[in-house]
Amino acid sequence: MQEAELQGGGPALRQRWLALRDEEPGLRARDAAARLGVSEGELLAARCGEGVRRLDGPWPDLLKELPGLGTVMVLTRNESAVHEKTGRFDKVSAFKDMGLVLNGEIDLRVFFNHWHFGFAVTEEAHGKARHSLQFFDRDGMAVHKVYLREDDKAAAYEALVTKHLHGEQSPGIEVAPAAPAPADRADHLIDRAALRERWEALQDVHDFREMLIDLGAGRLQAFRLAGGDKAYRVAPGSFRQALEQAAAAALPIMIFVGSPGVVQIHSGPVKTLKQVGPWFNVLDPGFNLHLREDGVAEAWVVRKPTRDGIVTSLEIYDGEGRQIAWMFGERGEGQAELAEWRALVDALPPQGVAVQ
Repeated sequence: MQEAELQGGGPALRQRWLALRDEEPGLRARDAAARLGVSEGELLAARCGEGVRRLDGPWPDLLKELPGLGTVMVLTRNESAVHEKTGRFDKVSAFKDMGLVLNGEIDLRVFFNHWHFGFAVTEEAHGKARHSLQFFDRDGMAVHKVYLREDDKAAAYEALVTKHLHGEQSPGIEVAPAAPAPADRADHLIDRAALRERWEALQDVHDFREMLIDLGAGRLQAFRLAGGDKAYRVAPGSFRQALEQAAAAALPIMIFVGSPGVVQIHSGPVKTLKQVGPWFNVLDPGFNLHLREDGVAEAWVVRKPTRDGIVTSLEIYDGEGRQIAWMFGERGEGQAELAEWRALVDALPPQGVAVQ
């Protein structure tokens, strides 16, 4: 990490934050940062030395040490969705810029090239100390957070933090704007015949991204060009509708939410659904999902062939074409898609068709 990257913010930002906290003591860090015109990472770095310690990698090594923290809550979010899971790290692997966590409770795909800053944070919550590890991209946006849940793991937490403590602990960081997403090529430059041919030849859902790269197509662009038998739009409220129907039927599903640095997955049924302000929520033991429906601009049903048969996803995107969340019927490797999930998705009305 370059020294220039550790210079932004600092005491002045901390003073502004303290004044705002006195005015609105319940304000969340992300909302406070937005009020102050900075990123959440910058606001956290301004508190270094006061319950916040800067961490250093290697991040793959740190990830492999997280099983020692016992039961934790992990949080991954983007602008429109927050995904929280409680469980233990297990079956952790890391190689080059990628990591995997394949425990049944905590299921992550990790992209370390977006883990640019890390912090150990201790703050008071409900009259007791709350410990967390928080990781941020180059632009200061949070990519992943891990919250300690077992009091008797405080010593293990402290040992991990000490091992990965950064040599520079002065307040402030210098962030850089996130690189803009590349614009899609014009539709007429995409070989639609090749797109359909490659799509129909898919053997695994994980091959889809490589197909798009090879053909030079954007994800939503491919949905539009492949034909309605491959992908079609449904109403923006379809994700909520699918959650409600899955809950009513006790249908096990898989819900994915991603930041640039982590994709976090829940597998299993959902039960307790509740609207709170602008957020539609799943509030189950061990799993919380918070979805801002006003951030959903498009919803798509997507069908991909695999060696196990057709796999159907329901995907939602914001107004800038960024993926918010996506959902499947629960299935394991070598298993066919649940017929109940496919029937649920088939019943979702296409875009423009009113729900009766």
